[in-house]
Amino acid sequence: MMKENLHTQLNLLRRERNLTLDELALKTRVGVEKLARYESGEDIPSEQTLLKLSNALEVPVSNLLDGLQRNSN
Repeated sequence: MMKENLHTQLNLLRRERNLTLDELALKTRVGVEKLARYESGEDIPSEQTLLKLSNALEVPVSNLLDGLQRNSN
């Protein structure tokens, strides 16, 4: 299966875990607007933010980095 782009992956992971953007914002201490921009592909999270997201979504950060690399090609 082909890896999803980062923004698609973030949205899927969040929905699979039944988290709202508000709940993910609380877990990561990243603003809701910023998270929405990551999920829409308008913005790309920093490495530090990727770590927070991977912890909150309980996935290895490498999963998110794969999506990021695919996104930039």
